[in-house]
Amino acid sequence: MKLTDFSILSCGVLLNALAQLGLKAATRVTGPLIATDSGVLRRGLELLAVPPFWYALCAYGLSVIVWTVGLSRVPVSQAYPLLSLGYVINIGLAWWLLGEMPNVQRVGGIAIIVLGVVLVSRS
Repeated sequence: MKLTDFSILSCGVLLNALAQLGLKAATRVTGPLIATDSGVLRRGLELLAVPPFWYALCAYGLSVIVWTVGLSRVPVSQAYPLLSLGYVINIGLAWWLLGEMPNVQRVGGIAIIVLGVVLVSRS
């Protein structure tokens, strides 16, 4: 895989990871979406007023565009495993930005995923 193609796909993965973090940040403001009589609907409507929710949606939209550009350049069987890099990005940024503490088992599992991504991207 060319460095340019890898960079484009990585940008798409980063945008997707940022969207996940934005959604988590938004639900930290509104609270959990609980399936009660009006809980989910009320919280869902509250989300519409939280800026990180809209940033997350924009990041998702942009990630789809960037990912499509990347897919137009490489086989999907080579590109798709790169989405697993989102695990690495998310665990790091969730720890740094949201204070979530990863455990050893989770970090070990992600390390195995990264090894697989390296093998696939070099093929």
